Amino acid sequence: MASSWVNSAQRIGSDLHLELTGPGGRRAALTRALREAVRSGRLAPGTRLPPYRSLAADLGVARNTVADAYAELVAEGWLTARQGSGTRVAERAEPLPPAARVPKKAPPRARGPRHDLAQGTPDASAFPRTAWLASYRRALQQAPNEVFGPGDPAGRPELRQALAEYLARARGVRTEPGRIVICSGFAHALRLLFGGGVLRGPLAVEAYGLGFHREVLAATGVRTVPLPLDEHGARVDRLGRERAALLTPAHQFPTGGPLHPARRAAVIDWACAHDGLVLEDDYDGEFRYDRKPVGAVQGLDPERVIHIGSVSKSLSPAVRLGWMVLPERYTGAVVAAKGEREAWASVLDQLSLADFIASGSYDRHVRRMRLRYRSRRDRLVAALAEHAPHIEVTGIAAGLHAVLRLPPGTEVSAVKAAAWQGIALDGLAAFRHPETDMPAGDGLVVGYATPSEHAYGPALEALCGALPPP
Repeated sequence: MASSWVNSAQRIGSDLHLELTGPGGRRAALTRALREAVRSGRLAPGTRLPPYRSLAADLGVARNTVADAYAELVAEGWLTARQGSGTRVAERAEPLPPAARVPKKAPPRARGPRHDLAQGTPDASAFPRTAWLASYRRALQQAPNEVFGPGDPAGRPELRQALAEYLARARGVRTEPGRIVICSGFAHALRLLFGGGVLRGPLAVEAYGLGFHREVLAATGVRTVPLPLDEHGARVDRLGRERAALLTPAHQFPTGGPLHPARRAAVIDWACAHDGLVLEDDYDGEFRYDRKPVGAVQGLDPERVIHIGSVSKSLSPAVRLGWMVLPERYTGAVVAAKGEREAWASVLDQLSLADFIASGSYDRHVRRMRLRYRSRRDRLVAALAEHAPHIEVTGIAAGLHAVLRLPPGTEVSAVKAAAWQGIALDGLAAFRHPETDMPAGDGLVVGYATPSEHAYGPALEALCGALPPP
């Protein structure tokens, strides 16, 4: 077997007359030579290329030079690489189309992707239409006439009561209906708190997070200060003179770890000592698969934490409902900041969600989706173990996404290769705070919740085909 690889390497190196000349060094020269060999037909579609070591020895170059050249050509679509099958000439070898060429800083998703592995959205096909319709009908039939009047900017009392009971039971939140204000989601909550003048910056944030949230904060004039992350979550010991800290303690987004219990206590101590505030983004707190979900940080000190949640992950982003559980001293200011009624959430949707929770339908839906998403994550881990065992899934078993750790220097090419395979996903670098000083790592953020059941298997197969070789 070894001799066949040597012969293969000799054919490529000698019979094809690869000349490693031109600008850019040996890697660029090898990439150009192999690309031209495929383009001219000297390397036919399906041809298996020799391993890095064999070709490197034949050509007198470093192993990493060959590995980098292969990776670039895989990203461009000239070659394919799969564990157990080696690197081959693509069956339809064409350069990556311009629309899919990906800049290093903010890789866009492919247009019209065949496989949606983008993070952040649940399985739309699993929306509980029948149960939601039943709740909507009951809410509409039972609604008093005053429901169709101006209403309360804090939100319908029925929903605030249902949320107070649910959050206490499911998330360990200590509150009462009068301290809950309904909003349309997390970004709306940020706009009310900072754009409405309730809070001021600077605001400490985690070194990795949603750039959209940073943009919302920047638009309100808030400067964000990144906190490094390690295996125990945000480095809250780096907190200083910031007025508040925004954290995802149950499941750090996107890296996937929880905030260590000692750091949960430490951030409360910091808030008490500096008259600070913790903003708790509990975006997917119900979805923990390896153990019972950890309670909210808000339960440690309700006067020092603003707990923010929504149904965007648990139910659907189309249901534009979220909530803030506020320290008593902030409730009046937040209600005043809501202003005109056009910015309020739909009263009928609020009543429907209140019934959906009170009837037990919400709990049943969350339990069902917890099992489904756990199975999705398990299938992702199993597929990688079989086809790409050198790729590690990091973070706890929780949420709607996972981070795949990649070999150093391969993230950009992996995102390009995914786009060429028709996969919508994000590289880890897209979530990195531009001012953080923590070391960067290469990775892919893979949303396993979004595809429907029938589409998930093909999506995993395509993903494994886009990953860099070992």
